[in-house]
Amino acid sequence: MKLKKRIGLGLLVLFSLSFGLSLADALPEAQKQHSWRTAPRHSAGIAPDPQQLADTAIVQVYVASTFGWRGAFAVHPWLIYKRAGDTAFTRYEVVGWRAPEVVQRNYALPDGLWYGAQPRLLVDQRGEQVEALIGQIEAAIASYPYADTYRSYPGPNSNTFLAHIGREVPALRLDLPANAIGKDYRPVSRPLGISPSGSGLQLSVLGLLGMSLGWQEGLEFNLLGLNFGVDLNSPGLRLPFVGRLGFNDASVSNATEAADKDSALAAASQ
Repeated sequence: MKLKKRIGLGLLVLFSLSFGLSLADALPEAQKQHSWRTAPRHSAGIAPDPQQLADTAIVQVYVASTFGWRGAFAVHPWLIYKRAGDTAFTRYEVVGWRAPEVVQRNYALPDGLWYGAQPRLLVDQRGEQVEALIGQIEAAIASYPYADTYRSYPGPNSNTFLAHIGREVPALRLDLPANAIGKDYRPVSRPLGISPSGSGLQLSVLGLLGMSLGWQEGLEFNLLGLNFGVDLNSPGLRLPFVGRLGFNDASVSNATEAADKDSALAAASQ
């Protein structure tokens, strides 16, 4: 009995800490944003220059807090890519208020603020191997089963869309954070399947109750859309509201070399 009480108290402390950190981060932005019409959506300056890296294939995935008070609870993700030879990025995401065509292409700038929220990089893969990934990503986008359906909770939503891509393209090594509500959405008829990263297994009922075990997401439990767990490949705690506490777990491939090249080109042009 004492052990159960200690476990319960520990979970309560983690829950409270996670919510407090998320609320402290979200409130200042929410206070600045009087309307979604005036919320800033300019470039965050994170994405590489596609013209300077015209000969490099690139795939990136971003995530940012959702607009307004919901930013304390959940995030919105999107994906950008370019093939070698392209001088501009293509962006894909799900936008609920664009129903019935919720899958949107180039809805916003590649690394634009999501209605005032600063984006964070989850995936940055560059190089020859990315060309094959882009073909798989485009096929996954075309096969998304909820292209005309959107529910912010428990899904399908924007996180369900990126989770679908992660399952279909495991080489992307996409690890959506614990506060990506909707990533665990699965229909009642198929509660068991591949985890959102494509690296493990998942049991989930409508994204409201279940668990996942995989190399990218570690061990994660889901109760009413609130996820708790432990990351395995990059040590950290997976928590609701804040997403994670621990080391950076972004999926990076050849990005350092490309970033050095990007910096050299920028310096040469000055």
